Amino acid sequence: MQLLGFSASQVHPLDTVEAARGFLAGHASARFIWIDCTIEEVTAAASAWRDQLAALAGASVLDLHLADATNPAHPSYFDTTHAYDMVIFRKLTLETSRLIAEAGAGSTEAGNGEAAAAAGPRPRRRAPGFLPALARIDTQPVAFFVFDNVLATVGPAQSRTIEQVRQRLLELCQAPPAKARGNGQAALVHGIRPPTRPEDLMLRLLNAMVDRYLELRAPLTRQLDRWQRALLNARRGFSSWEGLLDARIQLRRLEHLSEEQRDALQEFRDSLLDNRYSDASEPGPGAAAAGGPAGRDEVLLVRINDLMEHISRVLAHARRLEDSIESAVQIHFSAVAHRTNRTMRTLTLITALFMPLTLITGIFGMNFERMPWLHEPDGFWWSLGLMGAVVVVLGAVWQLSRWLDR
Repeated sequence: MQLLGFSASQVHPLDTVEAARGFLAGHASARFIWIDCTIEEVTAAASAWRDQLAALAGASVLDLHLADATNPAHPSYFDTTHAYDMVIFRKLTLETSRLIAEAGAGSTEAGNGEAAAAAGPRPRRRAPGFLPALARIDTQPVAFFVFDNVLATVGPAQSRTIEQVRQRLLELCQAPPAKARGNGQAALVHGIRPPTRPEDLMLRLLNAMVDRYLELRAPLTRQLDRWQRALLNARRGFSSWEGLLDARIQLRRLEHLSEEQRDALQEFRDSLLDNRYSDASEPGPGAAAAGGPAGRDEVLLVRINDLMEHISRVLAHARRLEDSIESAVQIHFSAVAHRTNRTMRTLTLITALFMPLTLITGIFGMNFERMPWLHEPDGFWWSLGLMGAVVVVLGAVWQLSRWLDR
């Protein structure tokens, strides 16, 4: 379990739950606490974890929500209660992210051949047409429990995305807190503002997870481009049908994942809008400009819309690639049918050319005693000339009829 406390301009690492409670109670500018736990930690002591979270947030997590958070096969999902919101979002696994990074590094080395050759011996390359990022798109769920002053995340033991966000936030602790501007406002030296609400931090984490999905587009496109060229190659037969089928399955899976993620965020956005407009007391016109609840909700809505737009881009790209595979397969079979038709056309012409010659040889092969040219000394050469003349006449007729055009 790792805890971070967020104040107005700083991020504070915390050791224990008691320290987190003291931070919320004693720090004047304390905003909220982030509790990051692994699924193994929660399942090992579910009751203790729920009691610790209830001591900080003032509300307990429901049993069904706790079971959903620790279910490794749970899809992306959103649910809400009177005390908290729960969002489950499926992220790419560490292994899949590593394969994507390797694929990107491999393409960079291929583009910079001279620099790679100067660096020393290169590792052994995989077979052409094989890309590990497309072999299997594995995902794992990350559960977010959003309270008023606590954000609790439950995810896998190894999460590169969450760790990178945490390290980026911890960099704020070593930076000077603020630097005065000309208008009297304060801005962080690093240019990174800490989140002010649990929802804000959750959206930053989700944005980092969706960026991993956006990184899938380049290796998927390169792999499918190779397959399209291989499908249209007339000199070499295409044999990677199993890999092509696996690619379609993975693209369908990516499409379903994106749809579930978009639906979950859409429900979260609708819940935020319902909570905003269900209050009896409407904020004044200057509340948004003063940084009131309406203004903060506007920022969250903008970030949610931006995040949903990123997911829609992944979804649209997966659909385009799937359509490209379908088009490439159809073009492949059309090209195969065209080559087959050309072969059959050539064989048909040869057969039609030899049919009159077969007729002539059949006639002269009949066992009659009296036949023209049968006893003539030059009869054999007359028959050969006749067959040659038939071939020339047929060839001239076909050429004039443009039957021999390629």
